[in-house]
Amino acid sequence: MQILHHGAVNGVTGSCHELVINPQTSILIDCGLFQGEDAKVDLSIEFNTTHISALIVTHCHIDHVGRIPYLLAAGFKGPIFTTPASASLLPLVIEDALKVGVTRDPKIIKACLNLLQKYIVSVNFKTWFTLPCKGEQTAKARFQRAGHILGSAYIEIDITHTTSSNQHNKNTHRVVFSGDLGAPYTALLPTPKAPYKADTLVIESTYGDKNHQGRKERAHTLKNVIERAVADNGVVLVPAFSIGRTQELLYELEQLIHQSAKGSPWRNIHIILDSPMAADFTHQYKKFKHLWDAEAKRKVAMGRHPLDFKALTTINSHSEHQAIINYLSSHQTPAIVIAASGMCTGGRIVNYLERFLDDLTTDIIFVGYQGRGTLGREIQKYGPRNGYVFINDTRITINAQVHTISGYSAHADQNGLVKFVTGMKKKPSHIKILHGDDNAKHALANKYKEVLGEDIKIEIAT
Repeated sequence: MQILHHGAVNGVTGSCHELVINPQTSILIDCGLFQGEDAKVDLSIEFNTTHISALIVTHCHIDHVGRIPYLLAAGFKGPIFTTPASASLLPLVIEDALKVGVTRDPKIIKACLNLLQKYIVSVNFKTWFTLPCKGEQTAKARFQRAGHILGSAYIEIDITHTTSSNQHNKNTHRVVFSGDLGAPYTALLPTPKAPYKADTLVIESTYGDKNHQGRKERAHTLKNVIERAVADNGVVLVPAFSIGRTQELLYELEQLIHQSAKGSPWRNIHIILDSPMAADFTHQYKKFKHLWDAEAKRKVAMGRHPLDFKALTTINSHSEHQAIINYLSSHQTPAIVIAASGMCTGGRIVNYLERFLDDLTTDIIFVGYQGRGTLGREIQKYGPRNGYVFINDTRITINAQVHTISGYSAHADQNGLVKFVTGMKKKPSHIKILHGDDNAKHALANKYKEVLGEDIKIEIAT
């Protein structure tokens, strides 16, 4: 058995990992797009796909699924295993990725989506399924809830080797791929639970060197930042990914409005969701309410609508998008705008930044990780220095106030990544760390050595 990595090694994008079971069979775990500094112009699949018998999708963020069309173009014809919620989200994500990065030709898009639908196999959480495997090995897998976004999973894969001379002499090795693990006590989704065991663990390390604020502390921080930000009737811009972060923010904002007293400024704040894609995903979140955590289900039972409330306005068409920018430019009215993309690498948030970044009454709140080489990372870095960035080849001074609330990350922090391992009844003998910047990967490796001792092999993937 061997594990090869075709992305998310020197950064956090392009997740794509190949589990080589034997020379005839490999299983691919995710096939994501590179973003920011990691982005590649040539997105064609550079590795051999002839022996890849199946693709497993852990969740539907673009950096985990964006290269699937290229995988299909390379001749892949195996099953694409994923959870029911991810199976529902995946065509939406791929359609958007095709429109943004490949083509707007409806015939080509339809053909690709039809091909994708042909291969998707939906499997419930905690249900073992057989992986196509040649040779003397057999392999099965199951999804466990990862708490990152709707439908997200980590994957347990059991590889069993049976010698032809003795069918009773079996040796099973369990490999666990973490995918992206969710932060504890996040809104809407339950905290991921550690697996019972792993022999080999392949784990992300996005926040391997940091710990997040607690849920109450981050909500308090969000409340204070927004109240200060709208005191001058300015615009608050929140770059957020369409799946996961957006829904969590809506949930928290509804809670802040619900808790506010009559006459409070919170009762007059306009919350604008400017993303048709996010609106589609929010609909999916409501469709799969049975996956919500107990707290969210209680709110629904009380008649509350945590993802669809009175103060929320959803912007759909491009003309509406332009109109709301013009309106906010000409009217001094407090407004919170949530728009994609989360790292400001494209999407409607860029138009808001181009218009409002040099305005002293503007506030920008980053609620998620900003990858190297992204516009979001540059604003984070140069904003506090009153620096500048280039947007559409125009130099724009950052006069806006820049805030970062790490507690809203959809990724587990260092404590969460450590608990994922220490919570196992049978600890792994081998841990491979990836999906993080160098500092994060090395900090997590050192923490594992401190907590688990030197007997466990800890490897930083290269």
